[in-house]
Amino acid sequence: MRLLFGNFGRAVIKTSAVKPERHVVEAPVRVFHDQEKVKAAFKAGEFDHNLIVVVRFQGAKANGMPELHSLTPALGVTQDRGHKIALITDGRMSGASGKVPAAIHVSPEVADGGPIVRLKDGDIVRLDATAGRLKVLVDAAEFAAREPARSDLSANQHGIGRELFAAFREAVGTADTGAAVVV
Repeated sequence: MRLLFGNFGRAVIKTSAVKPERHVVEAPVRVFHDQEKVKAAFKAGEFDHNLIVVVRFQGAKANGMPELHSLTPALGVTQDRGHKIALITDGRMSGASGKVPAAIHVSPEVADGGPIVRLKDGDIVRLDATAGRLKVLVDAAEFAAREPARSDLSANQHGIGRELFAAFREAVGTADTGAAVVV
């Protein structure tokens, strides 16, 4: 496990199953707000180059941190095709992330105004698990001036008992402090 720092915030990455030559990925990002849209883009053949997939609005406050490990097969296939690929999310993944570099629990998350909310498709990001760095390679002033992305989170409020956990999503702390409920 490595802790990553940078102008992107903080994140963690499990490197034990990732080959050392895949510990550094510098590539344009493709930003998604839903893991199903990631899978659809893969099926449509859109992952045909070096890429960092960003799935935001998945943090504890925004979405209750759903499990994202089902993205691993699509990302792994892309990697097996010879492309450098990584995942960055304010959400979580189990240990099933395997061979694909995955920076998870980005903090601060979108709901706390973290830098991940200002990313745009095509921005270049450098994930360096060796040096423990996570950096957006965009002019700092331009990046800070960007309007934060918005997403309709109303679907996160209902179904499968989610309405019962609304109070927890509102009171939860940041991922980097354990996502504990603050009372």
